[in-house]
Amino acid sequence: MKKLIFSLIIISMTFEMYSQINQLPEVVITAVNYKYLNSVDAVDTDLSVQMLQEQVAMYDLKNSDLYYDDYDTYNVSFYIPNGKILAAYDKDGKVIRTIERFKNIKLPKNVRNAIFKRFPNWTLAKDVYSVSYNTDAASVKKTYKVKLENNGEVIRVKLDEKGNFM
Repeated sequence: MKKLIFSLIIISMTFEMYSQINQLPEVVITAVNYKYLNSVDAVDTDLSVQMLQEQVAMYDLKNSDLYYDDYDTYNVSFYIPNGKILAAYDKDGKVIRTIERFKNIKLPKNVRNAIFKRFPNWTLAKDVYSVSYNTDAASVKKTYKVKLENNGEVIRVKLDEKGNFM
């Protein structure tokens, strides 16, 4: 009886080992638009902006209804309630350039600190965050246009992503 139980245990373990030997198909993950994400990425950027930028980077152009082999560039628009991104892709799905505009987002800490240091008694009324990305020029331009109010007075200021006034 002991031999029978022992042999059943050995056989069941053999079947388990055999089932674990099956190989899964190979999966290749490519990060086509990592340069775009690295360029526009900021540590203190509003979460909704980051999420839309990730959608732009992960957009699968080749499997979309827009894709035809005849065209060299494709323009795709992405929208959220407080902003939009117009992205141009090449025929391989790589982001060539973007124009991004977001309204009334949470400003990064260094931009807020620069504003309140220079204008201590003023309040933020509105802001517009603009990003221009271009792979040909290898550049990203980020600007913040802010409307400030104080006792009925209104001024508008423009800053870069580091908090420098322009």
